[in-house]
Amino acid sequence: MSSPPSGTRTEQPPLVSLVLQSKKALQHGEQLCSKANSLTNASAQCAVDVLALDAKVKWVSEAVIEQLKLAATVAKSIELRRSQLERRIREWDTIRSQHTTALDSILEALGTQLVPPDFHQTSSDSSLFGSQESIDKPNGVVDPRLSPTATVRDDQLSRKTRQNVDRSKWKTLRDFVDEAAIEDVLDAVEGERTRLDDIMASTYHYPETLSNAVASIRASLPVSGAYPPINPILSIQEHTTIDMAKHLESLTEHYEQMASALHDSETGEVFSEEDMKEMNRDTEELPAIMSELEDNVKEIEAAHEKLLTAKATAKEKLDTSSSILDDLDELGEIMSDMLEKQQEVEEDCEDVIEGLQQRLQVVEELRHRYVLYQSSFDKLLTEIARRRQYREAAEKIVEGMIGQLRAMAEEERQVRDDFNADHGAHIPADLCLCIENPPTRWDVVPFPGDVRETLPEIDSDLLTQAREKLSTGDVIFPGTDSL
Repeated sequence: MSSPPSGTRTEQPPLVSLVLQSKKALQHGEQLCSKANSLTNASAQCAVDVLALDAKVKWVSEAVIEQLKLAATVAKSIELRRSQLERRIREWDTIRSQHTTALDSILEALGTQLVPPDFHQTSSDSSLFGSQESIDKPNGVVDPRLSPTATVRDDQLSRKTRQNVDRSKWKTLRDFVDEAAIEDVLDAVEGERTRLDDIMASTYHYPETLSNAVASIRASLPVSGAYPPINPILSIQEHTTIDMAKHLESLTEHYEQMASALHDSETGEVFSEEDMKEMNRDTEELPAIMSELEDNVKEIEAAHEKLLTAKATAKEKLDTSSSILDDLDELGEIMSDMLEKQQEVEEDCEDVIEGLQQRLQVVEELRHRYVLYQSSFDKLLTEIARRRQYREAAEKIVEGMIGQLRAMAEEERQVRDDFNADHGAHIPADLCLCIENPPTRWDVVPFPGDVRETLPEIDSDLLTQAREKLSTGDVIFPGTDSL
């Protein structure tokens, strides 16, 4: 730079323009850097907020997860308690099946055991007043139905008649069973069993409902830390602000140089054409520097926007977590109600099962009654056979006595006839009038007031079957051993 000759000083407007451009660029640069600084500070605070919000979300999520584990445990507990009840009910069903099968077995056995018609069809011979005619017979005439020989003839005739009887029309022991009473007992058992199912059904959906609620809340939990990496964002802003600071220093230095040149120019210093070209060249570089500064600000703004978005996301997650906490509180109330209801169900089931056990005892008593019924009927058949043997033996003795009495009477009659033939004509007619009387004839009849015993007929095959069952103890049927 050289001083112009004296008297040749002139104005240089281009230099003033360069100074104004430098000043304007510096001012704009300062604004951009100030904006960048504000954005950087805001970004730092935003990053702190994001980390704080994320920590809260993480804390809430961990607390919710712990509560969900408890809820899942409650669901498993209810399911386990229901399983224990269902196992008890299945055990009862097995016992019930055994009892009802045993009852069906004895009833089916009764349905195959024939009852001779004489056991239930009434007869005039069995009337309580059947012996009155013998008492009213005049002159000691004996009712022929009371004669032992008549009994033997009747038995022989009855056996011949029964040989062609159609047994398909005979009744069985089951015909004498009170089927209506049995149905009432079984219907009562079935009714209580259905009631037990209804009670169990009231909590059937509890485990699944709790599991679904736990899964739904777990799925809605926000994921902690799902944000853009904060440290790299802040690092980018830091490097960008450093670059902007360097550009601002360059703008400041350039403005100071241009202001100094203008001051020197005003004091009379003249710049060479080369100096002016250099100042113009430096000034022409200002738009590029300003463009870089604007790009830097845009980068900082973009980073700040990312952090703002992350903060909004974290805030949204925290709000979601608060809503989940409300859902969790509601779930806690539901679980309390479920546990209380499950306890009521267990108590009700215990009462019903206890009642069902008592009803099964009634079923077992019915089975035992009909087992004894069958056994007693078999013994009844053998008892009738025994009584028939007794009657036949007694009648045989009576028949022998009657034969002896008749023979004695006939012999006595012959002796008396001979006596009367030899001596009757020589004895005065009015002397001992009884000498011509025949001997008294005798007959053996039941005790006065008694009737001849009438016993029902039993076919030999039925009697044989009854004796075989009694001898082998065949009164227990399959399925009853464990009862």
